[in-house]
Amino acid sequence: MTISVLIADDQRLIRSGLRAIIESEPGMEVVGEAADGAEAVEAVRRLRPDVALMDIRMPRLDGVAAARSLCSGPGPHPTRILMLTTFHLDDYVAQALRAGASGFLLKDATADQLLEAVRVVAAGEAILAPAVTRRVLERMAAGHEDGADGADRADGADLRARLSVREVDVLLLVARGLSNAEIGVALHLAESTVKTHVQNILAKLGLRDRLQAAVAAYDSGLVHPRGR
Repeated sequence: MTISVLIADDQRLIRSGLRAIIESEPGMEVVGEAADGAEAVEAVRRLRPDVALMDIRMPRLDGVAAARSLCSGPGPHPTRILMLTTFHLDDYVAQALRAGASGFLLKDATADQLLEAVRVVAAGEAILAPAVTRRVLERMAAGHEDGADGADRADGADLRARLSVREVDVLLLVARGLSNAEIGVALHLAESTVKTHVQNILAKLGLRDRLQAAVAAYDSGLVHPRGR
């Protein structure tokens, strides 16, 4: 199946470069471009691409606001949002994840890293630049500990009550960034069994992907910012 991609960036040169990389890859096609967040929202709703590559800083409507608009709209939206930025700032990453983005990649990533990120996100998984994954999740959790209102989120006890003991074990390792294969080794389970547990966790908690599950684990206090 061909992966359809929309590119949203306010710099024409960046859009052209991203298009060239994506269209050079068999099985991927660029179906549209947008020069700001408002255009991106309209184009995504009209074209319904598999993946939207979204710059975080854009005029009129930034990438975070655009992602929030798309992910909070009526009914599930099929497009997965991969945020791109030159700004290595944790606050922007955290905002993008809370808005509903499925991944975050720095613009200094290689072409191979970009293509792999598109594949991963299109397949329903989530991806973060490796250098920021755990630090960002910990920052998001610390934000709640520093006084954010927790009334609208589950606490650790609630998550444990909604999941089986084994599912909690799997969630703790997902939150620490382990792959299904690595979780299988740690818990002495087949990778296929781990995959089933992850799918059950997402279904029970009403989450889109393993990244959102990791966020929920940190938010709830099930995993603490400085480990256990």
